[in-house]
Amino acid sequence: MSEEKAQEFIPFGNLLRGFCPVVVDVETGGFNSSTDALLEIAAVLISINQDGELVRKETLSTHVKPFVGANLEPASLEVNGINPDHPLRLALDEKQALPIIFKPVRKHVKENKCTRAILVGHNAFFDLGFVNAAATRTNIKNSPFHPFSCLDTVSLGALAYGQTVLSRIVEAAEIEWDNNSAHSAVYDAEKTADVFCKIMNMRNQLQTIKNS
Repeated sequence: MSEEKAQEFIPFGNLLRGFCPVVVDVETGGFNSSTDALLEIAAVLISINQDGELVRKETLSTHVKPFVGANLEPASLEVNGINPDHPLRLALDEKQALPIIFKPVRKHVKENKCTRAILVGHNAFFDLGFVNAAATRTNIKNSPFHPFSCLDTVSLGALAYGQTVLSRIVEAAEIEWDNNSAHSAVYDAEKTADVFCKIMNMRNQLQTIKNS
């Protein structure tokens, strides 16, 4: 890290009790993390800028090959538009795919002087369930994410805007939304990250006003 970038870097530290928020979205072949395929995963790293605001830093993503015997529900594939057999997907086995996400997340956690990553998602229990199931199948024992705690933008959106659907929360937050790009892990993760950052920044602004 250069001296200039080191001066700009602000670690999360104890902002969230030592947890480092990482926004995750998965696309799958169904709703059951034990039986249905993980097909795509994206993770957005969050940073703090010089104004003390949470912002998107970097997006990590990979396509994933269905594990042997994985179930693929046609209805789920119709929604996310994924063809698991497409030759240009360049998908990786779960054991190869997870480190592409986990390794940079661990580094991000360490740089931010945090103890562990906490998954942020829209219906976060769903994403965390698939991440945990894939880690178990591949015998990866050191997932950077807390095994059961998570932060959910469904609840945050309901609190801040009275909305629970991601597209409606995004619109209420006056963030651009493109229906044609939705249900891509990268797009949904980045929009979820934008929502999370905006709501957290609103909270921090209110706290600043309260303490002034």
